[in-house]
Amino acid sequence: MTVTATAKVSKIVWTMGDGTTVTCAGPGTPYTAAAGKSDSPTCGHTYTRTSTHQPESRYQITATSTWTIHWQTTIGGGGQNGQLTETRQSQVLVPLVELQVIN
Repeated sequence: MTVTATAKVSKIVWTMGDGTTVTCAGPGTPYTAAAGKSDSPTCGHTYTRTSTHQPESRYQITATSTWTIHWQTTIGGGGQNGQLTETRQSQVLVPLVELQVIN
């Protein structure tokens, strides 16, 4: 028997800690140095206040990712296949002590 499974992020919901929720289709775009300070082409957020008014002076950011998993088995020329959905969540505290306008 052979089992093959492929998992891909179908969306990520970011709770930014400032009352904003951002939903991104897929995993987003990895940062590259060539992007510099430009906005994300697929998903992003801009804070308008520092985190000094938050507990521990940090924003609590939560990322909830939804994964779509395609699976298939093969047994002597036949088999089965299907799809599963899995959700994972991570949190991090981030201090934001200074904001500057960049043009």
